[in-house]
Formats: sequence, C-alpha cells, structure tokens
Amino acid sequence: MSLIIGMSILLGCQFLGEVISRAFTLPVPGPVLGMLILLIGLMIRGSVPGSLRTMGEGLLKYLTLLFVPAGVGLIQHFGLISREIWVLIITLVVSTSVTILVTSQTLQRLARKRTPPREHDA
Repeated sequence: MSLIIGMSILLGCQFLGEVISRAFTLPVPGPVLGMLILLIGLMIRGSVPGSLRTMGEGLLKYLTLLFVPAGVGLIQHFGLISREIWVLIITLVVSTSVTILVTSQTLQRLARKRTPPREHDA
C-alpha cells in the first residue's frame, strides 16, 4: 500500500508540473516543475513520508535504466554530434566551470555568514 501512495505522490507532482507548464506555455519541462512542487511540499512538511522514501529508494535502484534512452539518442544522432563536437565540448567545459564557480562562491558566502567573527588578540 505504501508503494502506491509513494508513486501517487511522485506522479501527482509530475502531473501538476505538466499541467502548469502547458497551461502557461512555460519553457520549463513539466517533470522539472513537478520536482520543484515536490521539493516545496517536502520543505513545508519538514520530512519525507515513509511511503515516498520507500518508492524513491526503489526507483534509485534502477536509475541506470533511465539512461538507456539517452544513450540510444546519442547513437541515433551520432552524425549531428560529430559535426558539432567542438560546440558541445566548449559548452560542457564553460557550463561546468560556471557551475563550480557559482557553487564555490555561494558556499563561501554561506560559510562566512555562519561563522561568528573572531576576536583579535591585542
């Protein structure tokens, strides 16, 4: 029974995200909005329900299977990818660098706010 409840929560959030995305013609995919809805709901609740935890852990066991369609897509569009390889490499390097930079700056700012100022010895 708990698996059904957990799956219902996941699918319900994805469905709401899809409805919002299509209703407002947003450039964000419905499942991404669904994850945001789930995150907000969990933050408001303050904890993860046991049924959702069980379902999530069950799905994580098979996470690698979700990469199979992406791998098939890569093989299907190999010609296009090989023609645009430099654009892809540059995009991956720049986006990864920006992500690392922003993450490190955010972490430093949060760490500074958290640590109390030290008294200097005179």
